[in-house]
Amino acid sequence: MTRPLMPKATAVWLVDNTSLSFEQIAEFCELHLLEVSGIADGEVAIGVKGLDPVTAGQLTREEIARCEADPAAHLQLRASSHPEPVKRSRGARYTPVSRRQDRPDAIAWLLRHHPELSDSQIGKLVGTTKTTIQSVRDRSHWNQANLKPVDPVSLGLSSQIDLDTQVRTAAERAEKAKAKLKGDEVAGETLRPVTETAAGVADTDVSGALPETEQN
Repeated sequence: MTRPLMPKATAVWLVDNTSLSFEQIAEFCELHLLEVSGIADGEVAIGVKGLDPVTAGQLTREEIARCEADPAAHLQLRASSHPEPVKRSRGARYTPVSRRQDRPDAIAWLLRHHPELSDSQIGKLVGTTKTTIQSVRDRSHWNQANLKPVDPVSLGLSSQIDLDTQVRTAAERAEKAKAKLKGDEVAGETLRPVTETAAGVADTDVSGALPETEQN
């Protein structure tokens, strides 16, 4: 296990009960720095109850004190005697039942603020289907009148790290497509149209015939 079992709840507890830096907490919980900052500002993980990592056996008080004294130190997760959970390598992201009604709002937000994302990327971020995404996109969703675009990170449907990764991937894809289009345009300008080359040939005497005076 490389991070706490409940990273966001652990981050809430560490923000409220220690003097650790945001960077130390973000690294230990594998959260984005802005998420930890949002927790401290009361904008992220609203209503999430903090989980004491000491009581949970994931940290020691000595380890916390060591890192509080040295902002450059890294928190070390306490070794667990329990077997590590098996990570799901395939399939859509699981979304808790209590959060599933928020997915259309998250989709609306992503479509508005990150139109470069593909449907498959949006599906991975919020754990939804292309059919639902399309219904929100073309405004045919059954609850369209009540949809309000909301950041999926604040809804707890996606982490800031995952969102940033997908946005970066989409931007790189767009840059490659733009470069390819530019290359095609340059190639098109280099090749002369058939009409121009044909006209050039017509203006040139290629018969090889001698002038009439020389023939006589």
